[in-house]
Order: sequence, then structure tokens, then C-alpha cells
Amino acid sequence: MLWIKSLHIIFMVSWFAGLFYLPRIFVYHAGHPSGPVHDQFCVMERKLYRFIMNPAMILTAVFGLWLGWIGWAWLAHSGWFWAKMALIVGLIAYHLWCGRIVDTFAAGENTRPHTFYRVFNELPTLVLIAAVILAVVKPF
Repeated sequence: MLWIKSLHIIFMVSWFAGLFYLPRIFVYHAGHPSGPVHDQFCVMERKLYRFIMNPAMILTAVFGLWLGWIGWAWLAHSGWFWAKMALIVGLIAYHLWCGRIVDTFAAGENTRPHTFYRVFNELPTLVLIAAVILAVVKPF
């Protein structure tokens, strides 16, 4: 079980690295709606999202579900677990939203200013703090 937990944490860290970095790229990309810098940002965003973030999210989920299956008898009655799962559903929605933004930038259709992406960039940090506290402290 410790190997499964280790792999879950490794892929979770990789996923969060992407969730922190991709919206930061959006901040800078919003200032370059066209030209060679825009094209470079599009390549960076696409590769980060498709080749790092997507596999990391999937593997985080696979190992997390495996851990949940192993401990289901105990987890099914733990309030902290269900609160954490709600956060994870929100995080997956955020991840998918990032994918739509990647497509929006690639199509040259972004209408949001860099200030939107500066705030957008902070959302995964709040989820990470709450999820770690729930998983470690298990407050309820």
C-alpha cells in the first residue's frame, strides 16, 4: 500500500505543478494575442497540458482510486474523505477549464485580461491547502 500511496503523491505533485504553471503562462500569454511570442506560448501550453498534466491527473486518479478501494470500509464513513472528493471534482473541472483556455488561446480567441488569469492562477493553491489539511488532520 505504501508504494501505491507514494505513486499517488508523486503524480499529484506533478499534476499540481502543471496546475500552478499553466495559468501562469496564461497571464503572460494574455499580453501577446498574436505573433511569434503567441505561437511559442501556444506550443508551451499545449505540450504542458497534453503531455504532462493529463497523464499526471489520470495517474493521480488511478492510484487515488486504488487507495480508496483498499480502504473503502473505513473511508466510506469518513466525512473528511467526502469533502476531499468534492474538492477533487472541482479540481478536475478546473483542469478541464484550463484545457478549454488552451484551445481558446490557440484559436486566437482569448478576450480575458491578464488580471483574470492572475486570480485564476490562485485557485489550485486554495484547493491544495484544503485537501492536504483534510487528508492529514482528518477534522471530521
